Amino acid sequence: MSPALRRAALFAAALAAGCSSGPRQEMSDWEKRHPELIARAEARPDAPPPPAFPRRENLIEFYVSANATFHYFIDASTLQALYDRREVRYVLVARSPSGVDNVSFEALRCPDVYRVFAVGSDGKWTARSSDWQPTVRRSDLAVQSTLARQFFCPHNDPIQSAREGVDALRAGAHPGVYVEQNNRGGGSY
Repeated sequence: MSPALRRAALFAAALAAGCSSGPRQEMSDWEKRHPELIARAEARPDAPPPPAFPRRENLIEFYVSANATFHYFIDASTLQALYDRREVRYVLVARSPSGVDNVSFEALRCPDVYRVFAVGSDGKWTARSSDWQPTVRRSDLAVQSTLARQFFCPHNDPIQSAREGVDALRAGAHPGVYVEQNNRGGGSY
């Protein structure tokens, strides 16, 4: 977004908030035509803008649990390794048994916290920036914990490149993580 559009969106959001004595009842024509600018203006300032919406050909499926009813994917084109921040950013797609995709732009901070920046629907992003929260372990819904432990934070250290993360996803686990399939040679990790 250009600086001029960003200033206009922030000004419109501030003006709308300042002129309101209660909940806003009606949106202006400009607000109706530019909901994405309003959402970005209301987003947390430390949240990065979401990447392009995921495309099926970029999705890599990964295993979470035998109890999981959803299928989980990472959009390989969105994977970012920010080693100096101990952070890995990615787009997660959780596909329900009926084929509905739940899409989120997230980050893991190695080894054990994650954050959601935005959620997606119908090819569009909505800012939903959350605080850092602990990953959940030993659950059929431990998606972020699985990503951290098996793919993006081997030995509690973040991956050093997007390629390293993509290779780990394609292999079913990071080679530096002990899982049965990585231990076929009899070594230990």
